Amino acid sequence: MNTKLLRSLQIFVEVAETSNMSVAAKKLHMTVSAISQQLRKLEHEIGLSLFNRNTRHISLTEAGHIYYKTSLELIDVAEKAQQQMEQLQETPSGKLKIIAPEGFGGGLLSGPLQALLNEFPKIKVSLDLTDDHVDVIASGADLAISVEEVHDVNLHCRHLATWNLMLCVAGDHPLANQSDLTAEALSEYTYMAHRGLQDTVETSDAIRSLVPAVPRMVVNSVQALVRLTLDGVGYAILPEPEIREYIASGKLVNVMPEWKKASYSVYAIGPKHDATPVKTLAAVQILQEAFAEI
Repeated sequence: MNTKLLRSLQIFVEVAETSNMSVAAKKLHMTVSAISQQLRKLEHEIGLSLFNRNTRHISLTEAGHIYYKTSLELIDVAEKAQQQMEQLQETPSGKLKIIAPEGFGGGLLSGPLQALLNEFPKIKVSLDLTDDHVDVIASGADLAISVEEVHDVNLHCRHLATWNLMLCVAGDHPLANQSDLTAEALSEYTYMAHRGLQDTVETSDAIRSLVPAVPRMVVNSVQALVRLTLDGVGYAILPEPEIREYIASGKLVNVMPEWKKASYSVYAIGPKHDATPVKTLAAVQILQEAFAEI
């Protein structure tokens, strides 16, 4: 509600209940002339007289009685709304819409989301998984997890974690048992890449010296890329947290374990507000703590 209108309603109600401008002025810490001016402005905007006035007494007109009842209801609604807004800033609650890459649905979010729901029982989570580009503001998301750093005046971009990348093949792939891997050896097989990780891959000199500048197959889903690698279609650079179990079981092999600088970062992207909702801040903190342990 317009704050000026709300203030006018509060003044009107106080005068209506006291039937005395001087008493109302003292309660509201205003002058009588200021109150009189506010009431006349309100009556002008409505187009009806709200008070019967004489030199000694002021009382409500028929329109004034109707407006008084409505004003009480509007003030009550406004006060309750304000209380709810204050609660949102104090206690994480309400619906939290999160958008994340499909690969994060494989277990990376299970721990953080469980911790979030356990710690803040008033939060309800809506989780959308997609590897497509997302317009965070248009989607209505509170938080989007991304492997790309965003520079936008309308968005907050918070670093969550930095994870390793691995050059992998299936355990039964011909490259799995080769030592001293060379660019020539790799060129005989299909290089597959995730579209969102291309910029990260290209910044690593170690990787750029081996893999082709242009992949033969580009995939927009990390989970699909992992599946294709497991099926022996080719080799790919994959995020370590999302393939850890496959590496441990031997289903995937890291053919360049000496790579130490190949990594990528994960970010939390959200709409920029004057005051970021506490539910969003709570989610970011839990994600940072959980991802730091991965």
